[in-house]
Amino acid sequence: MKNKLFLKFKVSFWVSVLVLCSACSCSTEGTIQQILGISAQAPVFMDCKPVSSTEILFTFSDEVQVISLNFDTGLEVESIEEGSEVKVTLAKALAEGRRITADILVEDSNRNTLNVIVPFRARNDRMPALVINEIRTENSKPRAEFVEFFALEPGNLGAMRFFIAGHSLTKAAYEFPPVEVEAGEYIVLHLRTTEEGCVDETGTDLALSRGTDANNNARDLWIPGNRKLIHKTDALWLIDQDERIIDAVILCENPGEWGRNNSNVAAAAEFLGRERAWLPSSGNDGAWIPSPADAVISAGTTNTRTICRDETITPASPRAGNWYITATSGATPGRPNNVKRHNP
Repeated sequence: MKNKLFLKFKVSFWVSVLVLCSACSCSTEGTIQQILGISAQAPVFMDCKPVSSTEILFTFSDEVQVISLNFDTGLEVESIEEGSEVKVTLAKALAEGRRITADILVEDSNRNTLNVIVPFRARNDRMPALVINEIRTENSKPRAEFVEFFALEPGNLGAMRFFIAGHSLTKAAYEFPPVEVEAGEYIVLHLRTTEEGCVDETGTDLALSRGTDANNNARDLWIPGNRKLIHKTDALWLIDQDERIIDAVILCENPGEWGRNNSNVAAAAEFLGRERAWLPSSGNDGAWIPSPADAVISAGTTNTRTICRDETITPASPRAGNWYITATSGATPGRPNNVKRHNP
């Protein structure tokens, strides 16, 4: 008798809850989901990464099914493997570094849905080895700050990312478009755009750009806007799509300290030292955290006195001893570095 009364109460309780849920779904939805063990939390989008020229990997916090998937360029999908990692295989290979936007709608086992619109660049396995070669940290209109790169080998720049610690540790200051470069080529990234005629030279014509400091024999690229992105105390690095560092340099105005409000630079210096992307004056074994004295000392650099890598030193090891400040009026964007040095 006791069991029958308990069963009757239990059935009555569930009917009451279900009716209550129908009458006031907003206030009781969380309660009944807790009782029934159902999650109202939609899956979380984690990452989108091209893993080959035909494969794209979308990562979620839980296993999902794909309800719909579209690309802005109308790419044809050959197959989809579902789960917490959704691997999409395309019918045709993508051009290196091509910019694409995906619109994907997924659903988890509890019928929670998530719609994500995410831009990315196609896989590029032909990134060339580049070195950071010349840096102007000071702006004097119309001469903007710039960073010059030198290509050690041929390849495609598409999807290579350039970081400036003073700008952000996690958001690239610039992402390179698909550009074919030759070994021995100079690439100048102008860090602001304040004039007309500042055209990105992404093809074979290197004389398209008419901006100040553009060079007809070098490749000129421009960051839109008129913000200051680089400082005398800063850290710069290039990375590929697998987060591998291609080259780096650390600058410090005062060898005694990073200075106020430079926590990003200190963090970047530690990261670059541990990754052996910035080396002590001699040796490169083991983990190493650079101090301000280990950086390229930038005191004395001006709009016409740039910070230059010594191009006569090979290999181009990333260490302070391989850098110097040019003499006044010694800036050479898009050309071999001026060998005359500033004497403080």
